[in-house]
Amino acid sequence: MTVLTLGVHIVDVLARPVESIPRGQDTHLLDQIRVTAAGAAAGTAVALAELGVPVASAGAVGGDDLGDLLLMIMSRHGVDVGGVVRKPGEQTAASILPIRPDGGRPSFHVPGANLAYSLADLDPGALARARVIHLGGVDVTFGLQDPAFLALLASAREAGAVVTMDLLSNMPDLMPGARAFLPYVDYFLPNEEQALLISGASGVEEAARLLLDDGPAGVLVTRGAEGSLVATFDGLVRVPALPVPVVDTTGCGDAYCAGFIAGLLEGRDVTAAAHLGAAVAARVAGGLGSDAGLDGVTVRDLTERVLPGIEGI
Repeated sequence: MTVLTLGVHIVDVLARPVESIPRGQDTHLLDQIRVTAAGAAAGTAVALAELGVPVASAGAVGGDDLGDLLLMIMSRHGVDVGGVVRKPGEQTAASILPIRPDGGRPSFHVPGANLAYSLADLDPGALARARVIHLGGVDVTFGLQDPAFLALLASAREAGAVVTMDLLSNMPDLMPGARAFLPYVDYFLPNEEQALLISGASGVEEAARLLLDDGPAGVLVTRGAEGSLVATFDGLVRVPALPVPVVDTTGCGDAYCAGFIAGLLEGRDVTAAAHLGAAVAARVAGGLGSDAGLDGVTVRDLTERVLPGIEGI
């Protein structure tokens, strides 16, 4: 294992294009329906595996058919799911996503077993074996908001692991719990709305600077079509999004995290790794679901065919 993704695991059922919900018992014919592994831990793990990075995932699913399906999908992509525990009596987290023609993605969601995951379910040795630990959705995995887990993170960092963190929700009440992790994180990768909520700032640049003060070495704020803002103690850098016909934005944040982590593992600096994250996110935005466009894509492909000439923008 090179990367451990830890946190939220979700089954996504996606359909496109959906312009409206049929009335009564009416039926609308669609172009495409897919089921994917998603969530800030599972989605990132799948993207990393597709990029050729050895990855294991830890979290919780229910003892139901959806849990079987999620583990099968992740395993098929090459993710080690030995750290994903089953919770009998709990439903596996799932979302139904009717994707609009413009790529927008309203959702119907059941949090499910993610809320039942606790520190007791985690093998501490998995943290010790990872070069990168990606926290995916600690804002909603309340069982990890435990001082003992923070101590494990601190020990892993002292041993040389890099810790990255992404969030799942945009609920203000959940932000204080997530912010408590920042002193134990090397790179924080929220979207713009999350950055504003967790920092209390009125603008994205102010938010990034305030979050840096909490301890990370870098804060990377994803902004959709506007790209991302990379903040380090050397200053602020804007990384453009790659132009792509958008089909569905589901999983783009997870893909960005995966590309960024893959870049760090290659020895890239923070800004160059962010460009790789943008390239992976663009691939995903061009198809339906969090793993779209990644089959057969390697970091070398993106580095040689997509990024030359882009990183100087």
